[in-house]
Amino acid sequence: MSSGHSQDRRRRVTTRELVAMKERGERIAVLTCYDHLFARLLDGSEVDVVLVGDSLGQVILGYETTLPVTVDEMIHHASAVGRAITRALLVVDMPFLSFQVSDEEALRNAGRIMKEAGAGAVKLEGGDEAACDRVRALTRAGIPVMGHLGLTPQSVHRFGGYGVRGREAAEAERLLREARALEEAGCFSVVLELMPTPLARKVTEAISIPTIGIGAGPACDGQVLVLPDMLGLNEGFEPRFLRRFAELGEATREAVDAYVSAVREGTYPSERESYEG
Repeated sequence: MSSGHSQDRRRRVTTRELVAMKERGERIAVLTCYDHLFARLLDGSEVDVVLVGDSLGQVILGYETTLPVTVDEMIHHASAVGRAITRALLVVDMPFLSFQVSDEEALRNAGRIMKEAGAGAVKLEGGDEAACDRVRALTRAGIPVMGHLGLTPQSVHRFGGYGVRGREAAEAERLLREARALEEAGCFSVVLELMPTPLARKVTEAISIPTIGIGAGPACDGQVLVLPDMLGLNEGFEPRFLRRFAELGEATREAVDAYVSAVREGTYPSERESYEG
């Protein structure tokens, strides 16, 4: 690999580059991350987008849903991630009620996320008229926006659970219409979560911005997974769409058991792991 090509691969990914990747037929790799340690590991990879999702409420903070997550918590975690990311586009979720109330509230909170966390874009859920109004307000202010359709976890109580969205014809038509509306409002990409593959394919073909799937089949322009999920750290979470690329939960437990045994047996620390006076 030439040095010029290597330097090009380390250039910061932009929203424009993601749209160009769709045009070239290149798949987009996205991972959700919440902390500096894992973000440093991701920065050594060729992941295109690092998303700090409000799923940190469940994965990291132990909440039952994403609803309790605050803007301050998002900024706290996104700042830690942002201090490690030098190549991927850093996208940060706007949590529940940080954008739904008004354009002014959305601008204030998104502005804080961009300024305090160093984000390159924000993500917000929904595609109705109000959500599109927020997208227009944010993009007019120079804040790039990623959309999110299908299962939108902030609406879990309205949906009555975490099921697949768009199986019925009327809802499928609405989601397709909302995807087009989000593109027209100014989104640079849209996440499609828990959506039948034929519908995700239709949405992907109908809009010129990239679709990022999670539980939406292989026809999307890219895919996203939560890092602890794909590493096998979030044990007990086993949705159909999840592929574990490692089993670090089991490895961690084995390592901790080995450490406890070594301490109790007096084999750790050894003489080599100690300092002389």
